[in-house]
Amino acid sequence: MNVTYVCPHCERMNRLDWTPERTALACAHCRRELRTPADAFADGHLRRCLVCPSTDLFIRKDFPQRLGVTIVVLGLAASCIPWYYARPVWTFAVLFATALCDLVLYLIMGNALTCYRCGAQYRGLDERDQHGGFDLATHERYRQQAARLAELQDRTERERVTQ
Repeated sequence: MNVTYVCPHCERMNRLDWTPERTALACAHCRRELRTPADAFADGHLRRCLVCPSTDLFIRKDFPQRLGVTIVVLGLAASCIPWYYARPVWTFAVLFATALCDLVLYLIMGNALTCYRCGAQYRGLDERDQHGGFDLATHERYRQQAARLAELQDRTERERVTQ
C-alpha cells in the first residue's frame, strides 16, 4: 500500500510504501516517526487513518481534478470552433469525444482512500465495500472544526502578545 501524507511536525509531503507489519510512518524530511495505531487494520482492511485519529475515510478516483477540468475546458473550447463555422454535427462530435475521453479515464483510473481530517491518501487497497464515497456533511464537519481551531489559536496568540 502506498501512503501519501503531510507530516504533522514539518508539514511537508511524504510518500512511502507501507505494510501492516510496520509500526510507524517515518518522515523523509524531518526523520520523525509517527506511530501507527495497532487497530488501524482489521480483517485485512484499513479501519482508520494511520496519521491522525480519524476513522472517517472516503473513496475517490485517483486522478488529478485539475487535469479533468482542463480536459473538459479544452473540449468546450475546441467545440466552439466548429460551432463558429456553423457545423453543429462536428461541434457535438468534439463534445462527445471529450465525454468519451473522460469516461475512459474514469474507467481505467484506480481509487484512492482519503482521510477527511488530514487528507492522507492510501493507494493500492480494495476498500470499496468498507468505505463509501465523499460525504459533504462529514467534510464540512471537519472543515468547520479546523476553522474553529485556527481561530482559537489566533485569538490565543493575540492575547499572549497583548499581555
